Amino acid sequence: MDSNVASGNANGDMNHLSRRRLLELSMAAGLTIFGTAACGTRPDGNAAMPPGAGDGEAAQNVPQVNAPPPNGILGANFNGDPSIMTWDGLQQAGATWVRGFAEMPDLDKQNAADNPAVKTLLEAAGRKYGTVLSLKFPYFPRSHKQIPRPGTDAMKADLARLDKVLPLVMDRVDILVIGNEPFIECPEADWNNGAINDFYETVADYIIQYRAESFPQCKTVLYMGSLNHLDDPKWTGTGTDNWMKYVRGKAEIEGTDIHPHVADPNGAQAYLDYILPKLGSKKFLATEFSLVQLWKDHLADQVSAEYADKYKVPKGTRVWQVIKSALNEPFPKERWYDFLRTSPWFENNKNYLSEQMKKFRDTGKLAVATYGVGQDAAMSGSDFGPDSTPWLLNSLFASATIKKNPDGAAVPNYAWIEEFKALQKH
Repeated sequence: MDSNVASGNANGDMNHLSRRRLLELSMAAGLTIFGTAACGTRPDGNAAMPPGAGDGEAAQNVPQVNAPPPNGILGANFNGDPSIMTWDGLQQAGATWVRGFAEMPDLDKQNAADNPAVKTLLEAAGRKYGTVLSLKFPYFPRSHKQIPRPGTDAMKADLARLDKVLPLVMDRVDILVIGNEPFIECPEADWNNGAINDFYETVADYIIQYRAESFPQCKTVLYMGSLNHLDDPKWTGTGTDNWMKYVRGKAEIEGTDIHPHVADPNGAQAYLDYILPKLGSKKFLATEFSLVQLWKDHLADQVSAEYADKYKVPKGTRVWQVIKSALNEPFPKERWYDFLRTSPWFENNKNYLSEQMKKFRDTGKLAVATYGVGQDAAMSGSDFGPDSTPWLLNSLFASATIKKNPDGAAVPNYAWIEEFKALQKH
């Protein structure tokens, strides 16, 4: 599907809705949305930025970083839960870029300025971090609905949600990613029938139009994202091919995002093999990546004899049972480290971050990759079992499985923090 997919009545509806909604925002806030706001001159006067997130005195009173340009960067990812991240933790890790996602349906019940991801990334921007915001449209499995088609009321509702967030983030965040995990977040029936491409191209064209009208000299660049499971032929086809054709053919789109969560240290190569020939001169993001599927393959393994002897646990104890015990009552740091150090499937891959970042950087096309920063509530429930996905083994900080420091700060997870810090010197 080419870049002209959103044409005819869809474009007419989009243009009408854009101006109507923006006028409503302008009248409600006493602002002038339209006009030509140059980069650094915001039409809303910075009114919605959180404390410490502006360019004035408040921002000067908080620690500042000096984010390098998006060229082979490794940053920190909090997904949709910024509570797992602290500014002190980012400083400890040496991070200069931060990524999160905002679920667009949430904007029906909260102001965009109060959305945790939006609010945190605006504050990060005020602290001079590089920032990546992904806009998430979770039609499946959250609602089990078909993805909207252009011109429908459901499509107009999503465009109206964009009107709530774009005035806040445009020209503030560095990278805006259109979609989170589109092929996961819509029914499989919509992958190859044109629906997923119609929807996301309509959203992208709408954002491109808004940026051109309201911020013609804007620092915010646009990516499409993110592609999953490119190592499985079931997940590639007409939908992903047309996705990449749009990315390559649309001048205003900088590239695509990928999320290689894999079962093998070389697993991300299939993602690169798929996207690189289709990118042309454009770049890619990897706002999520990990060996989580490899960790999952070993949940039923027995713990090592060394660990069992030292901590007086039965020799037949399984890996998932140790993780569940740590979630029920967090371990001292030494015990959690011993558990992972004596697990060959983990210890033998403790240099994964460095190895994977080298592969990304060697392409010459990586803009920004981001790695999970903490163990959020979805990872750390008490119902952890042999079939759970052990995301918590990826994170830089082990807030759920290691007892916190006396000052309440989370302790770094085994292996990753030093790798992450070293990779900041790229």
